[in-house]
Amino acid sequence: MYIEQYLNEEQDPKVVEKLLVKLKDILTSGEVITYIAVQKKPAVTLLPDCLALSNKRLFLCKAAKLGLTTNFTIYNWQDIKSVTFKEEFFGAKFIVVPQHTENFSVEYLPKIQVRKLYQLASDALEKKQEEQRLKDLEIKKASTPPVMLKPVPEEAKEPPLKPEEEPVIKKPVEDDEVTIKLKKLKSLFEKQLITQAEYENKKNDILSQF
Repeated sequence: MYIEQYLNEEQDPKVVEKLLVKLKDILTSGEVITYIAVQKKPAVTLLPDCLALSNKRLFLCKAAKLGLTTNFTIYNWQDIKSVTFKEEFFGAKFIVVPQHTENFSVEYLPKIQVRKLYQLASDALEKKQEEQRLKDLEIKKASTPPVMLKPVPEEAKEPPLKPEEEPVIKKPVEDDEVTIKLKKLKSLFEKQLITQAEYENKKNDILSQF
């Protein structure tokens, strides 16, 4: 059994090896142990408590009957609300907050192990919460009926215009040549470019051509 991957933070090899043998028998299909934290009290710790994490669950492991047996308290990640820890003078305390039951904690864990434990547990919780969010979203989409557009009643539709009812767009009437000349002539007079007499004579010439 390869236990080296679980000894990165100076866990007791004998305790880890013994615990892995027992955990192996209760793992489900596709479940893998990712981390093990081992209690270390200030004095000699003969029967340390342990916390083990897998990709599916969290295991609280307490030795019983002088170490001959182990009591397991197991939580699926979806049953855990949050995790936290508190560093103390001797080691640290790891605290688990379940969704529906009382909080539980393990004291006298090495600080470096508790930090790693918190990191991995938080990642697992975030992943499980995101999976649940996506699942709830899919369920909501499946239960929401499609929006049906209400057909417009035939009587409410506007009838097409008949040819004689079609609006007639009138084109602007363009000025004829005589009008244009008169306007230009008046503009010259107003600008005092020609005299009154010249204006009158030229206007009469233009009007005579009309």
